[in-house]
Amino acid sequence: MTTHTPDNPAIERLEAALEAITAAGAEGSRIFTRLYADSARAQAHAADQRAGAGKALGPLDGRIVSIKDLFDVAGETTTAGSKLLQGCAPADRDAPVVSRLRAAGAVIIGKTNMTEFAFSGVGINPHYGTPGNALDSTRIPGGSSSGAAVSVARGMAEIAIGTDTGGSVRIPSALNGLVGFKPTQARVPRDGAYPLSYTLDSIGPLCRSVADAASADSVLAGLAHQPLVPREVRGLRLGVPRGLLFSQADEAVLAAVEQAVGKLLGAGASVSNEAFDDLLGEPFRLQARGSLTAVEAAWIHREGVKSRPDAYDPIVLGRIRSGQALDAASYVGIQQARAALMGALDARMTRLDALVLPTLPLLAPRIDEVQNDDEFLCINARLLRNPSVFNFFDLPALSLPLPRQGGLAVGLMLVGRRGADRELLALGAAVEGVLSGT
Repeated sequence: MTTHTPDNPAIERLEAALEAITAAGAEGSRIFTRLYADSARAQAHAADQRAGAGKALGPLDGRIVSIKDLFDVAGETTTAGSKLLQGCAPADRDAPVVSRLRAAGAVIIGKTNMTEFAFSGVGINPHYGTPGNALDSTRIPGGSSSGAAVSVARGMAEIAIGTDTGGSVRIPSALNGLVGFKPTQARVPRDGAYPLSYTLDSIGPLCRSVADAASADSVLAGLAHQPLVPREVRGLRLGVPRGLLFSQADEAVLAAVEQAVGKLLGAGASVSNEAFDDLLGEPFRLQARGSLTAVEAAWIHREGVKSRPDAYDPIVLGRIRSGQALDAASYVGIQQARAALMGALDARMTRLDALVLPTLPLLAPRIDEVQNDDEFLCINARLLRNPSVFNFFDLPALSLPLPRQGGLAVGLMLVGRRGADRELLALGAAVEGVLSGT
């Protein structure tokens, strides 16, 4: 974890980040849609003065933070990765999460690129360009928080703030070798964040360590920062939901996950195989004719789809239009069934500290593999499958990086009990230590 001290000044780390963006050339503009170099320098100098006076505001004071291009910043138009919104009125105030970051002393370096309207897990953007994966620029970055992940993985920010509706924090984190945290939805206010799904949207950090995720979580949730309660892996009750969420997986992914499970067993965790498919398969069955996300996006975009369909990414437009086909009764039925299923999984989880499974069943595909619409939609469905389940059930979920497979990243997902976000982060820090050998 990067620390901000008088011997490690924010201004020096900021200048290094800005230099990395400049050195990236055109790729830098595919990662960031807007830079705040001047205001960031002022914020960094102020943080350094506080550090020198021993008056730091907390663990994010002086940390270099990027924000996804769907958060309102006062005086700016929020474009959400689209061309459609470019002419809209500027925001009259910062989103609450942006205000909280500023109050905590974060140095906000810029806004990061994203999938248009956050509606895919691939990370492609035909309007502003697609940032390449930080580990192999010929491969997809993952989405929808694509620039967020790449900004951290390439040293252009220390922490990124993204949104996660079906995996949009955890997918790019897993593909770029980062930690990504999706909180219980109500933990972080979503005002001032351009919506995709009222039911499923959540806001969380992408970073290099669980400690950074915990620091960001405190600020985003508006809570006084408290260090995580130390946990040990020994004695943890971990469930492995074998079945659907382990199916159709790359061998390299399965090998990395099994190796991680073996390390946790060796460290004294109690690991059990769990038959949860009767619950974890229900989101797919219930949404076979139309998803909650698509239906709610169809409502959000009803005017734009009608008046300016040509302004949309055609794939995003098609996914939004698919939500127009589901009738109101079916939508209500999904919501009612979801409420009952959430309680059922909560009850099943009471005897476990966390679930352990692959964040994604595949390694990062090449960008040229998603140029065809059918291939794009197939890969997108595979990317979203595992993480989206836990948006549906509104459980906190943490993706941790595993040792690289042929130079590409693999993520291990830990899923906790609803509302037990800090407990999951503490557990994740313990697991992180075992997996990294520290």
